[in-house]
Amino acid sequence: QVQFVESGGGLVQSGGSLRLSCSASGGTFSFNAIGWTRQAPGKQRELVASLSRGPSTKYADSVKGRFTISRDNANNTVYLQMNNLKPEDTAVYYCTVWEVNQYWGRGSQVTVSS
Repeated sequence: QVQFVESGGGLVQSGGSLRLSCSASGGTFSFNAIGWTRQAPGKQRELVASLSRGPSTKYADSVKGRFTISRDNANNTVYLQMNNLKPEDTAVYYCTVWEVNQYWGRGSQVTVSS
């Protein structure tokens, strides 16, 4: 079982910024990929951003140019910097790792007011 430590999230006005952080048991290099998925009310969970061992990054089209995923090797932590947030970014954001299966943490609420 993967253990996650997630932080960040909160309430911000449209155009504002937030940063999410996540560490996972085994370290950020232990998985095929690590990143975030999100689920808004009434919608399916979707990929936000991921960072593979390669390393290569993948972003949802809706967040490209606004969100940046990065890794701090010294602290074994992955970050999601979210800038120019929009109300449609409101969702629960889950730190997620991809192996044969997908695992995710408890999630952090991000609410963007207009």
